[in-house]
Amino acid sequence: MFDKIIGNEKSKELLEHIIRSGNISHSYIFSGTVGIGKALFAREFAKGILCLDKNSRPCGKCKSCLEIKNLNNPDFFQINSDGSSIKIEQIRGMNKNIIEKPIVSSKKVYIINDADKMTKEAQNSLLKTLEEPPEYAHIILISSNDNLLLNTIKSRCVKINFDKLTDEEIKKISPDMSKSLQDYELLSNTFNNLENINIIELLNSKGDIFKDKDDVYGVLENINLIFLNLLRKNVGAASYAARGACEWAPTTKIRQMHRNYRKH
Repeated sequence: MFDKIIGNEKSKELLEHIIRSGNISHSYIFSGTVGIGKALFAREFAKGILCLDKNSRPCGKCKSCLEIKNLNNPDFFQINSDGSSIKIEQIRGMNKNIIEKPIVSSKKVYIINDADKMTKEAQNSLLKTLEEPPEYAHIILISSNDNLLLNTIKSRCVKINFDKLTDEEIKKISPDMSKSLQDYELLSNTFNNLENINIIELLNSKGDIFKDKDDVYGVLENINLIFLNLLRKNVGAASYAARGACEWAPTTKIRQMHRNYRKH
């Protein structure tokens, strides 16, 4: 089911077991840091729930699977943030739609991307549906910061945790991304040990940090990310700074590939 998704083998096994057993809860929280493929897992999980082939889910060939692939399955819905938040009107629209019975499959799946961006009003509106969901409905909340979700919502969802990708897994996704992460870590280690580094040693290490003028731009962009991470640690604003680092950082290879992977 998740053969084309790299990483999180334990979560793969759990989700596959859920599909095979048919014991599918009405609501889930897919929790983990930004950019590790939670949305990919959610879509494949949705395929498995909606697949018309009871022997091989998802089969990838039935009407439901093909329509999800083409983003025109009437039983599959995704809610994305409207600007910086998910507003109550969006959740009200979902609540209105969810009472309509499925068309292609015997079930309906709703994925709320960046669910931690829901306003308090939107979360309270969602709570009403989570308390008494239709028997055919399944809701998946994708979250990078569960602390922003109401406890009453979290208590009604099955939480599935997704881990950060290992270096080896990152290399499988993109050798270029792996190299960029190595450059970032080298520079970060240098900054974190500035007070212990002799100025002569620092000048001598410039060859390791950048080799030509084109590399300088990447160094400056990585410095920006380092400062944002330091801000996050020092002021305790983990959620704010982590989200800010993604949104404000210059367009580097790391950021671009990170976002591309997140969209899949």
